Amino acid sequence: MKKPILIAGSCSIESRIQAHTIFNECQELADKYGFDYYFKGSFDKANRTSVNSKRGIGIDKAIDIFAEVKEFGSKTTTDIHEPWQADKLADVVDIIQIPAYLCRQTDLLVAAGNTFNTVNIKKGQFINGSNMIHAVNKVKSTGNNNIMLTERGSMFGMGDLVVDFRQIVDMKELDVPVIMDCTHSTQRPNSGSTTAGQPRYAIHIAKAAKAVGADGYFFEVHENPSAAWSDGSNMIKLDKFEEILKQLE
Repeated sequence: MKKPILIAGSCSIESRIQAHTIFNECQELADKYGFDYYFKGSFDKANRTSVNSKRGIGIDKAIDIFAEVKEFGSKTTTDIHEPWQADKLADVVDIIQIPAYLCRQTDLLVAAGNTFNTVNIKKGQFINGSNMIHAVNKVKSTGNNNIMLTERGSMFGMGDLVVDFRQIVDMKELDVPVIMDCTHSTQRPNSGSTTAGQPRYAIHIAKAAKAVGADGYFFEVHENPSAAWSDGSNMIKLDKFEEILKQLE
């Protein structure tokens, strides 16, 4: 039986030590509870709400960290915002992630496809699942069929996200693995100068996604979410993560 996918890590990579702490803990938990684990960390948060928010450690430092993570046996993923970043990261990440806001960007999708790495396209908050076929076809136009889609909630109002589980069903009909982003989908965007969140719902979203056939789960985790550089309001505290995976085993 194929293991469910687990993508987990901090929103931003904050340091080498932090990255090693998180991937070591998550890899150990994934092995314990039967998940296929990918360490996730961003090197640049180019879509922060405020111009004053921290952006990240930069691509060159992140490449060194991803290479180290892979040497220790974990697989890796990160998001890109510009086409040139895809080729530069191709050797150190297993999955190239396309942010939800950029899921229609043809040049970005094609550049990711041209690496022949797996491309994980996050469904835009403004698109329904069936229409993600166009993003899938942009990657497939390169000859790369290694594609995943991630559900992360839909925006029906100006300040909240709602998870419509029909989207998972519809995206699975596109014949690609579908991941449920259990923490970003608890966000409350446009909440002042930062994005708010309600992470207590993450486990319930994950269980519902499992019930409708999701192929895996995406969680942002951190030792101290209140001090995280980005997305702390919707993260799972690292020492609470095992209980969630235990329930999804």
